[in-house]
Amino acid sequence: MLAKVFSGTVLGIDAIPVEVEVDISNGLPVFSTVGLPDNAVKESKDRVKSAIKNSGYDFPAKRITVNLAPADIKKEGTTFDLPVAVGILIAEGLIAQSAVEDYFILGELSLDGTIRAIRGILPAAVSARSEGRAIIVPIENSQEAALVEGLKVIGLRSLGDLVEFLAGRAEIEPSVVDVESFFNSDLNDCLDLADVKGQEHVKRAIEVAAAGSHNVLMIGPPGSGKTMLARRLPSVMPEMTIDEAIETTKIHSVAGKLLPKKVLVTDRPFRSPHHTISDAALIGGGTNPKPGEASLAHNGILFLDEVLEFKKNVLEVLRQPVEDGNVTISRVAQTITYPSSFMLVCAMNPCPCGFLGDPAKKCGCTPPQIRRYRGRLSGPLLDRIDIHIDVPAVKFKELTGDRPSEPSCDVKKRVDRARSVQLERFSKSDIYKNAAMNTKEIKKYCHIDEETKKILELAVERLGLSARAFTRILKVARTIADLEGSEAIETGHVSEAIQYRTLDRPIR
Repeated sequence: MLAKVFSGTVLGIDAIPVEVEVDISNGLPVFSTVGLPDNAVKESKDRVKSAIKNSGYDFPAKRITVNLAPADIKKEGTTFDLPVAVGILIAEGLIAQSAVEDYFILGELSLDGTIRAIRGILPAAVSARSEGRAIIVPIENSQEAALVEGLKVIGLRSLGDLVEFLAGRAEIEPSVVDVESFFNSDLNDCLDLADVKGQEHVKRAIEVAAAGSHNVLMIGPPGSGKTMLARRLPSVMPEMTIDEAIETTKIHSVAGKLLPKKVLVTDRPFRSPHHTISDAALIGGGTNPKPGEASLAHNGILFLDEVLEFKKNVLEVLRQPVEDGNVTISRVAQTITYPSSFMLVCAMNPCPCGFLGDPAKKCGCTPPQIRRYRGRLSGPLLDRIDIHIDVPAVKFKELTGDRPSEPSCDVKKRVDRARSVQLERFSKSDIYKNAAMNTKEIKKYCHIDEETKKILELAVERLGLSARAFTRILKVARTIADLEGSEAIETGHVSEAIQYRTLDRPIR
């Protein structure tokens, strides 16, 4: 007898429907799976056999053929354990074929018939809704699937529970979740900018960066507070929208990074990979491509501490995601695109010894050594960083002083006001921040008067700025104007934006 069960497989951060066909015929006991299964899918036959037996049902001693259609797409993972088991039970007459017509079924089986959680449930739930079906998932994944509005989600603990439900002998309430409740986060748990002594000009640069989602490079000696400042940047970032949260959660779900009790990512990600990371781990890859750190930082922050210690080829792969907001990974069998729209934050020493410009410690590096050292960060990547800011060593008086620092909550209020201006400005387009403006938007929203043009022209000539650096100055100036509530970009706004191009200045 032939049975059909609907399921899905993840491709990138989306899922495509998969029809699991199970045929049982007379012959020698053989269990074969076709349709480009990987090793985990092939091994499911042993899990399925034990799960069916230990759940109290007879496993047929016949020829069993499982086909995963469409057969030209690679199937991987343990997602198909449950639909294969259901297909066998349908073919044996224990479940009616009509009982599963309206469901997507996904889940991994343990040997005792327990249904275990899997990754990639959220994309599968979105696919199920688009197909007009409900979804049956492991109980641990039910809250995640219920994030999809308008989808009926049935969470189950065991294969026996599933059989009883499909046979109509048990009633199970669909899982529901209040999406808004996940956004009631406590800002008091965040690191606060008030903890940082001094560095007021750096805090200002961070405020500008957060308001427009601009990339930042901090240059300063060891112990000046670069890492401390970077880790407090999320505390002034605007809250995520529901659409951003869902998209970010899909990436983390596919990567298996979701926490059991927090199925929706509502805090902007902050990823800080070690400098020994490989290029594949940074942007994603592998035989079966998975999201890398760049994609896990989507809608958040990717922090590269001691950026010049990263391998050059690792840094260069960031060009595409920084510029385009996505990563395309090509393999022989498939090409996958992951979203990677993040705010790049880097920290580096000013020279090999780290003490260039430090009044307390003498730097022994020569200009050629400094140029070679900074040359590890290529010009094309440096062009893509909007704000370069010097972070000098903090003076003793500032460390021991009682002068109160502005808390993150006050800075965040100004950032939120600036972002609301941007959301209104770009309401008719698909962007929502100044950093994402293209040439068309720059011409429309970044008008400057003749006096400001002369200042900008002088800066371009003296610093040798590229066309990309020129446009990024205008974007930063637009953000500074938004922070001050100014409709027009004034001379002071452009002048401040030019000051944030430290590494464009020649080394003497």
